[in-house]
Amino acid sequence: MDARLPRLAITAGEPAGVGPELLIRLAATTLAADLVAISDRALLERAARRCGATGIHLIDDDGLPRSERKAGTLRLRQVPLAVEEVPGRPDPRNAAFVLATLGEAADGCMAGHYDAIVTAPLQKSSLNDAGHRFSGHTEFFAERAHAEVVMMLASPELRVALATTHLPLAAVSAAITRTSLTRTLRIVHAELHIKFGLANPRIAVLGINPHAGEGGHLGREEIETVIPVLEALRGEGMSLIGPLPADTAFVPAQRHRYDAVLAMYHDQALPVLKSEAFDRTVNITLGLPFIRTSVDHGTALDLAGTGRADPSSLIAAARMAMDLIARNSCAPPSSPLRPEEAPLSGGAGRDEGPTSPRTHP
Repeated sequence: MDARLPRLAITAGEPAGVGPELLIRLAATTLAADLVAISDRALLERAARRCGATGIHLIDDDGLPRSERKAGTLRLRQVPLAVEEVPGRPDPRNAAFVLATLGEAADGCMAGHYDAIVTAPLQKSSLNDAGHRFSGHTEFFAERAHAEVVMMLASPELRVALATTHLPLAAVSAAITRTSLTRTLRIVHAELHIKFGLANPRIAVLGINPHAGEGGHLGREEIETVIPVLEALRGEGMSLIGPLPADTAFVPAQRHRYDAVLAMYHDQALPVLKSEAFDRTVNITLGLPFIRTSVDHGTALDLAGTGRADPSSLIAAARMAMDLIARNSCAPPSSPLRPEEAPLSGGAGRDEGPTSPRTHP
């Protein structure tokens, strides 16, 4: 009997954004995965018409494993939309629908119905306008799974984890404590070992201040928080480099020294990553009891409804999920792959900022 395909739960995110169209574009590929859209049938049918994708077949999901999939086939776990979407104009009345799709995906993964979750972008402002306190996919899944998590974005060339995520810059320093930084580094180290098969992951840790504080002349956070944590964790056997000045840590001559970077705040490292590999970068949530990847861009409301949004990042997110499923099924934590067997491959899913995907030709 043929081995079953990896089973991916795909959420379409904001109904009025590009997510439904990207999901249709993903379904049109020959990706060797059992794709299960957690969404509304009519929403996806309208998205298919906008894309001119006449060969998409939506099949009600029966939960049975598959060993093959034809391009254009997409299984559906129906979640009803509250009101019909208007491309480019998010409607808070559909907030409950968006949250229900995420809840179904997370609960299904934890119950073993799916092997991984792949998420398209959502509109956080619309959820908050509807009265839901929502700061992002990462935080939602962490709360749903009762897990401590870390956001990582990865491209084929670079992995970047974040010590803080969606915080105002003025709040970053107070948010990074010895306790929080220790917890974050332990999660990143463990997940690089478990999910990426790195026997002894090397992590470059950036400083908070310019020039990593310049010996205290540009801030004391490195002296009082970062350095003591790194010294303590090195004593536990972790391979940690830093704190490094962020302005030189990413130069090509430095990158052979580490397997991943821990940045202290959102915009310290993500502009580097996105400027190099915008359509090949994926967001991975580390620390969850399941695999979750996502695109690295926002809802692109200006492109919604045109059928021109580029699906490259969603495809990369699905492929990364498949890579992680395969690696974790073949290499249990007690028997990790050697570092040379675990090259960087289209990385972690998505930042939920306003960035738009490139247009599809």
